Amino acid sequence: MFVYMIDKKLLNHFEGYITDKRKALFKKVIAQRTNHFTAVLEDICQPHNASAVLRTCDIFGVQELHTVENKYINRVSKYVAKGSQKWITSKRYKSDANNTQICFEDLRDKGYQIIATSPHENSCLLQDFDISKKTAFVFGEEAEGVSDYTKENADGFLKIPMVGFTESLNISVAAAIILQDVTTKLRNSTLDWKLSEEEKEALYFNWLKNSIKNVDKIEDDFYKSDF
Repeated sequence: MFVYMIDKKLLNHFEGYITDKRKALFKKVIAQRTNHFTAVLEDICQPHNASAVLRTCDIFGVQELHTVENKYINRVSKYVAKGSQKWITSKRYKSDANNTQICFEDLRDKGYQIIATSPHENSCLLQDFDISKKTAFVFGEEAEGVSDYTKENADGFLKIPMVGFTESLNISVAAAIILQDVTTKLRNSTLDWKLSEEEKEALYFNWLKNSIKNVDKIEDDFYKSDF
């Protein structure tokens, strides 16, 4: 998560517009957020699927979501997302270049391994997955799955055990199963999975801003009053 310098006076000013109960809730939720895991959506074409994964990330405390738009534009369904778009840090890769490659380079620079979710014959079973490394889980297009580029450049593959006749899960269901499993294991581990104090403060500041009506005018008036 990108961390920038916070104007603490402005932060304190924003707090005056939020109830104590709301501020306490923010801090409680932030304490359970993690960047140890992140999710990558590669060319998800259905807004309800992408939005469901966004909601899943919020529910299980995965703070960042990356969307790769080589063929399809990522759109959020407010009905499905249920407001979760306000609380998740999303980054879109939508230039004319190879967006998947750019996304992977960005994630690797931040220390993530790239794990493609796929029923690949050499895939690791979910119950056997090693949670100790920072991991970006890649979920591919509904019909075709992850791209050939992802298959060729991923650090590994992960699959959910299935014993029925059907050989695949809806992408949003697969994301929910995987993220619930790995985050539960993470919170029961001794790994240092929580956000840094700087990340917590930056996130808290953003959540304050996202919760205040006419926040841009309030911020402008705050700085004008200082002159």
